[in-house]
Amino acid sequence: MVKAAPIKTYHFLPYKYGAELLLDLGRIETLKNYVLDHTLHQVSFYEIVFIEEGSGTFSLDGKVMSITPGTIIFISPGQVRRWEIKEKIRGYTLFFEKDFLHLFFSDELFLYRFQYFHQYSHATDMTIDARSFGKCLELLQEIEREFRQIQNDSNHLIRSVLYQLLIVLNRYYAQIYNVQRDTYIHADFYKFRSLLEKKFLENQTVESYTKMLNVSSGFLNKVCRQFSGLTAQQMIHHKLISEIKKELHQNKSAKEICYEFGFSDPSNFNRFFKKFTHTTPQQYRKNI
Repeated sequence: MVKAAPIKTYHFLPYKYGAELLLDLGRIETLKNYVLDHTLHQVSFYEIVFIEEGSGTFSLDGKVMSITPGTIIFISPGQVRRWEIKEKIRGYTLFFEKDFLHLFFSDELFLYRFQYFHQYSHATDMTIDARSFGKCLELLQEIEREFRQIQNDSNHLIRSVLYQLLIVLNRYYAQIYNVQRDTYIHADFYKFRSLLEKKFLENQTVESYTKMLNVSSGFLNKVCRQFSGLTAQQMIHHKLISEIKKELHQNKSAKEICYEFGFSDPSNFNRFFKKFTHTTPQQYRKNI
């Protein structure tokens, strides 16, 4: 078997502007070696891409989305991606480390409260109307102006604009995909999302999470349906499939992945994967 090339990982450069700044903003067309990398790669930070012009496709953890003007793509740390460009892309990319917001808001669930990050059951992109997209561009341009003349308090101003942008984007996303947009009701849902990201390998039953959260399975399923449209078990399954796909991009065999994810044997693993993807792990790897 021919081994796939190892997946490249891009890391954040916190001292690009001298003093530490855990957020950056750039024009897509000036970051070709990074943003438009046509090989499989991943990033270790959060990123939001705003497409003003161009066309093609963007693959994120195996899900392929079309690129058109007005498209916004949400990328969480560790997601595997690839660009396929047909027409030259223009637009903005905004990327930041979790701590840029986490330290300020002292809320470990902060980024889990937005529907578009750490998303594996709904789309990780959306296309919005010109007026709404223009509002996003205004906020990005405000950040861009601040980068031209960095001052000691610039991180505070940029953080406030980013916060406004994230809220606005969450409203658009919730409206398009018909999910709840309120980020401060039922914190147990956001705690569950956070726990699922960190503990999915060792905890794959609803009961294990209800014990950690000290809630009933009925309550957890109720809030999961309200905020995601899925039951808690469905969310666990979607997370597993997303992570298995990511591993299949690496040089691991299906058998290795099977036992790593706690399946009793390869045939059980194959049945689980095929149930949700309508293809076997081997076929999925072959099609990558």
